[in-house]
Amino acid sequence: MQIWTFTTIVWLGSFAAGLLGSLTGLGGGVVIVPLLALFLHVDIRYAIGASLVSVIATSSGAAAAYVREGYSNIRIGMFLEIATTFGALAGAYLATRVATSWIAVIFGMVLLYSAYLSSRQRTGDVVDQSRDKLATALRLNGSFPGTNGPQSYNVHNVPTGFSLMFAAGTLSGLLGIGSGAVKVLAMDQAMRIPFKVSTTTSNFMIGVTAAASAGVYLSRGYIHPALAMPVMLGVLAGSMLGAKVLVRARVKVLRWVFAGVIVVLGFEMIFNGLSGRL
Repeated sequence: MQIWTFTTIVWLGSFAAGLLGSLTGLGGGVVIVPLLALFLHVDIRYAIGASLVSVIATSSGAAAAYVREGYSNIRIGMFLEIATTFGALAGAYLATRVATSWIAVIFGMVLLYSAYLSSRQRTGDVVDQSRDKLATALRLNGSFPGTNGPQSYNVHNVPTGFSLMFAAGTLSGLLGIGSGAVKVLAMDQAMRIPFKVSTTTSNFMIGVTAAASAGVYLSRGYIHPALAMPVMLGVLAGSMLGAKVLVRARVKVLRWVFAGVIVVLGFEMIFNGLSGRL
């Protein structure tokens, strides 16, 4: 395959991944890595390196808008970044030590779990008004724009959320994804932070987490500009278009379609990992 043909296919695949990832909230990394590893036969470590660069680009673009609108809680994000950054460094180190076949198997399992989260029905924002001593001492409680003006909320279970964030960072460094599904799960379910604040704060965090692990991949030579550039530009363009059409799109249908796609990719990754093809 000629280089320009390969670059065009990578860009188109990355564009589609960024578009679907933006509409479903899972990000493009969950599609980019299987696409490169399974269908274009790129070494999975180089695929992960390229995916991390795209995660940094898309997070930087979207995070600024959410911070400006007042949804993201910067204090919570910076506090939890301590856990995700150490986790990302640990995951990136493990990626250089663990066999690629096992990385593929773990990636496939994460895809199946992400498909479950994507297809699950979301509930509205339920605000718990009771106060947690540790969260209050750390001044993590905040407010976000509601339908009737600013709506305050309180944060709970800080140690549990902090531990889950370390796991999210490890998966991000090991697999080259933003781990947004795990981050949102930690904040929404464990720390009882409103869903809108959880998703926007997660978007703010995934770029920093990816930057930490990308440094390790770069030092090991697993980030190739000829691969990372079309992936980054494709995912960025797709995610920007996804943000614009999100208002009019039938997101429920898209969630089921996207869940079906990543279920197939998940089983494909597990099969190829167990059979030693990756």
